[in-house]
Amino acid sequence: MIPLTLSSPSLNRLVFFTSRYSRSPFLRNFNSLPLIHRKLPHNNHLLGVRCEASSSSSSSGSSSSSFTAKPSKEIRKAARVEVAVDEKLSALRRRFSNPGVGIDAYIIPSQDAHQSEFIAECYARRAFISGFTGSAGTAVVTKDKAALWTDGAIFFRTMFFFVCLKAEKQLNSNWTLMRAGNPGVPTASEWVADVLASGGRVGIDPFLFSADAAEELKEAISKKNHELVYLYNVNLVDEIWKDSRPKPPSKQIRVHDLKYAGVDVASKLLSLRNAIMDAGASAIVISMLDEIAWVLNLRGSDVPHSPVMYSYLIVEVDQAQLFVDDSKVNAEVKDHLKNAGIELRPYDSILQGIDSLASRGAQLLMDPSTLNVAIVSTYKSACEKYSRKPESKENSKTKSTDGSSGYPAKPSGIYMQSPISWSKAIKNDAELQGMKNSHLRDAAALAHFWAWLEEEVHKNENLTEVDVANRLLEFRSVQDGFMDTSFDTISGMVIVILAAGTWFRANGAIIHYKPEPESCSRVDPQKLFLLDSGAQYVDGTTDITRTAHFSEPSAREKECFTRVLQGHIALDQAVFPEGTPGFVLDGFARSSLWKIGLDYRHGTGHGVGAALNVHEGPQSISFRYGNMTPIQSGMIVSNEPGYYEDHSFGIRIENLLHVKDAETPNRFGGATYLGFEKLTFFPIQTKMVDVSLLSHAEIDWLNSYHAEVWEKVSPLLEGPTQQWLWNNTRPLAKP
Repeated sequence: MIPLTLSSPSLNRLVFFTSRYSRSPFLRNFNSLPLIHRKLPHNNHLLGVRCEASSSSSSSGSSSSSFTAKPSKEIRKAARVEVAVDEKLSALRRRFSNPGVGIDAYIIPSQDAHQSEFIAECYARRAFISGFTGSAGTAVVTKDKAALWTDGAIFFRTMFFFVCLKAEKQLNSNWTLMRAGNPGVPTASEWVADVLASGGRVGIDPFLFSADAAEELKEAISKKNHELVYLYNVNLVDEIWKDSRPKPPSKQIRVHDLKYAGVDVASKLLSLRNAIMDAGASAIVISMLDEIAWVLNLRGSDVPHSPVMYSYLIVEVDQAQLFVDDSKVNAEVKDHLKNAGIELRPYDSILQGIDSLASRGAQLLMDPSTLNVAIVSTYKSACEKYSRKPESKENSKTKSTDGSSGYPAKPSGIYMQSPISWSKAIKNDAELQGMKNSHLRDAAALAHFWAWLEEEVHKNENLTEVDVANRLLEFRSVQDGFMDTSFDTISGMVIVILAAGTWFRANGAIIHYKPEPESCSRVDPQKLFLLDSGAQYVDGTTDITRTAHFSEPSAREKECFTRVLQGHIALDQAVFPEGTPGFVLDGFARSSLWKIGLDYRHGTGHGVGAALNVHEGPQSISFRYGNMTPIQSGMIVSNEPGYYEDHSFGIRIENLLHVKDAETPNRFGGATYLGFEKLTFFPIQTKMVDVSLLSHAEIDWLNSYHAEVWEKVSPLLEGPTQQWLWNNTRPLAKP
């Protein structure tokens, strides 16, 4: 799954995944990319009127396109019909003036309280209030306006048009679609600051914004004398969602077996406590769900595609508390936590836990790039409160006798990146073995799928992209240890569709295109087919992209494919000194495309969790220079260069790689050198390769890779599928 990158230095997640080193995805809509908006007419009664072009025949019989003029009475009638009152918006606005609220605008992001890439349905507040079901975006509602920003990450022209088409279909006429990606237009923070009268109050749910995101928003609107208001006790969307709101996830948490985790919880907690003490802290609060799952060797099913559970974790030097819905905690998990010295607390009591830390003088380590501002602000306020209040002898005596941590210093916050992300990124031997094993089972499922797909296409079966995605899921689901997909399958036939008379769509050329029944394409044997997919297994996480043609590719398609392959090979074979940041490696993957003036607008690689999130930080391989995290031995990264020809076709080749020490004849300056080991073993279609462009060394790489694919995957197959694998791993002849 490709990483998208932003110009904003606040991002690490490569935009596509929210990691601690990036700011909230919400922030991208405010400060990363320019956004344009559609201006509304000044006449209120015409706000919902759209002029429609109609084709009519003149007296001479010729057809022309014209606007139909109507009397003002009919226009007002049409306006009343078209602009139906949006009851949800009306109900939301009525709450602006409620006691304890008193706001002029309300911002609804896509995130949950943990800045997750994927969220539970009950937290899809932006989708509920706006009707737009896209995966990312931000809604801003004032007393008389409502605007939706599509995700600032979607700045590729073709993809942006596709998202806007979807948004325009789903938004009613009360909403203004704010189109991202065009220069010279206001950002959302500028927009909300401009539309409000001076001294306006902009409300947010502080649980849904990282501390960094909230601070940046506060600074932006303060330039127009507006105030940012934290509504701790109420989410206004939840109030109007009421009984129709989906129930919170309730599936049971499970223990992640030590044979997959590799390190027990006690050892992880010991390392974490050493790290926080080295930072001068006495406690840490953790909200990132994958970090909590990793530290505690637990897995959940609360979030689509990611095996995590909604929770917070506070770790002190001598105790720890997990804030979670205990109805999801069975006897086995309770024993697992008890043995590690973890106490259970209600999920909704996290702010009380934060206040308690301040009352005991904790030096609390907090990551403001991912921790929500409700927690950070609560701790700041508590520090001020308890720093002013002299400690009584009775309280001091209680601290020393009740078994809880008491700290001699006044409470304070220590703001830095979470030390867990680095530990989690460096995979241990058990995690690496699980990743290798799961990738081989996944390759077997993919072989069954591609053999089936080629046969169906050659039989001229009328398959849609949704049919294809569903069938792939069936093949994966029968593999041992399959849990879920690691993201929505991205598949695209490369076709050209004229949409709304002006916008073209070529699905394969859309960087992240998810097929949907009402809009997906048919599989066409004359077109390129791009498939980006992945799975969650009990022992590992996979992510793979292949591009194939079911007939004869054009010379242009073969040239572009071959140059993408050359970039893939170059990165795979890269050797570099320890401490090298990912952006230094990015050029390896682009060099062959650059030679003919081509490129791609996304990052080349993202980190991947071990039986955890398919996108994780802190590492990345990207053309953006903001992420200085060095690529380190034990990390897992994707290698996925591509090329996307507007309105025509898209190509991407993706494997996952494990970073390991490289054997070099020299060690200049005593440095350790690193290289990559492949985790993904699946054929790359040789039909797409222009052999004349490849060097002998590149041909040797491809032949060697296919020999490994056959050796590792064929024992898992039999019959026609094994024959398919044999046919697709035959060596290329050198010219």
